[in-house]
Amino acid sequence: MTPLLAHDLVRTLGGRRVLDGVSLTAAPGHRIGLIGENGAGKSTLLRLLAGVDEPDSGTVVRPADLGFLHQRMPFDASSTIADVLDDALREARDDLAELDRLAQALADVPPDSPGYVDLLGRYGERLDHAQDHEAWDADRRAEIVVAGLGLGGVRADRALGSLSGGQRGRLALAALLVRRPSALLLDEPTNHLDDAATAFLEEQLRGLPGVVMVASHDRAFLDAVCTDLIDLDPAVGGPVRYGGNYSAYQAEKRAERQRWERRFAEEQEELAELRRAAAVTAHQVAPGRMKRDNEKMGYGHTSGRVQNQISRRVRSAARRLEDLERDQVPKPPEPLRFHATALAAASGESAESADGILMSLRDVRVPGRLTLDSLDVSATARLLVTGANGAGKSTLLAVLAGRLEAVGVVRRRNGLRVGLLAQDTEFDQPDRTVRETYELALGAERAEAVPLGSLGLLGPRDLGRRVGELSVGQGRRLALALLVADPPELLLLDEPTNHLSPRLCDELEEALSTGPGAIVIASHDRWLRSRWPGREIRL
Repeated sequence: MTPLLAHDLVRTLGGRRVLDGVSLTAAPGHRIGLIGENGAGKSTLLRLLAGVDEPDSGTVVRPADLGFLHQRMPFDASSTIADVLDDALREARDDLAELDRLAQALADVPPDSPGYVDLLGRYGERLDHAQDHEAWDADRRAEIVVAGLGLGGVRADRALGSLSGGQRGRLALAALLVRRPSALLLDEPTNHLDDAATAFLEEQLRGLPGVVMVASHDRAFLDAVCTDLIDLDPAVGGPVRYGGNYSAYQAEKRAERQRWERRFAEEQEELAELRRAAAVTAHQVAPGRMKRDNEKMGYGHTSGRVQNQISRRVRSAARRLEDLERDQVPKPPEPLRFHATALAAASGESAESADGILMSLRDVRVPGRLTLDSLDVSATARLLVTGANGAGKSTLLAVLAGRLEAVGVVRRRNGLRVGLLAQDTEFDQPDRTVRETYELALGAERAEAVPLGSLGLLGPRDLGRRVGELSVGQGRRLALALLVADPPELLLLDEPTNHLSPRLCDELEEALSTGPGAIVIASHDRWLRSRWPGREIRL
């Protein structure tokens, strides 16, 4: 198996340089996680490595046998699950058929004939390929993978057009795992996976002998799978590669930032001293300077020597100053820090009833999607909704938000303000800028009272971009900003950590546990769930 190599990749999108001279070596057996703020270029880098997009400059050397999760499956809506799996098995079946043909040819050719050595070499190459890809076990592996990713109960003759988006995503992932390519590139692979499917995926990836490169928001997944992490956030020497998993990265990232800040401060202090020294010493050596009293007696004997010494100091300081100004460490960019005074607002009722019930659900049914006997949401609730895919988590949030009618009793307090962060973020006017979208949604007065830049969700350079140009994660940040800038009394978050950078996920978790109002979250994020301080219901 061959490595995946990239050298000096540059990519500009929408007038913004997303990647600027990125180089990396991914050797077989290494599982590399790509992390960084939303818009840092994780998906862009994966597309360049996969050959789906071309860099403005730079080169990529990739194995011929490469799999990319977000490549569009070459099947129309009428194709079936069986068609997809047969295509994934085609290479293994070709390997076995070719081995049989070459074995027969070797049996028919005498060992001393001219073509025997060539046949034997071709047989050895094909045998190595078949062993690396476990071709003899491919059909059984397909059954295991389909079941492990939660598709075991779906008939093989189901047309792709009849599958949900999550099912199609899991099928695309299953096809790649069945193929076992030499290099596997995955963009947010744990979206749409429940706990069992995620654990299965982790086991499969750890068992692959080739290159694995994954962009993921899932901190527990990064912790379990990765041997290395590449941070695409700004750094002194460009993207930084860290050995180890996400937990190891967190500690090293903080130390790296402190070293950068300390080095910048020391250089700025030295620059100031050199400028001062150069200016003062240059004044001392300036022609026509008045002699001080203590210089007059021996001035004629020593002036030449002193002047030469001072001149050397001037020249030395000037050279050092020139070198340092040319090569000085850039100022560390101020990282985005999530600043929200409150995610949800206090109940508008009197203090005596502040802990009262905002919503009550009794015997609620959404046929085929949700069954719930009873649920009360108090004015200060912190409620986590969990469950397998298809259990009805998103459906429950839609019912609470009033966006979906349900059979049963749904009571909500009069005038209750509810906000929902849905999984799929779409904006009606993709040509509007981020700033315009924010101001029009909130109104000029509120947008001025809570400037978008003050929330720490989007950087200044992104405020003038069109929302249609934002990454998926940046779009979710904008949607979250619209909610917390004018917080509702009941905030509903559907998979809030999907597509968000790990650092923002950490900061969002901290904000969830403080402040007034009620918050209900539906999440499969194991990292978040393991630290959840409030109540939990499992559907």
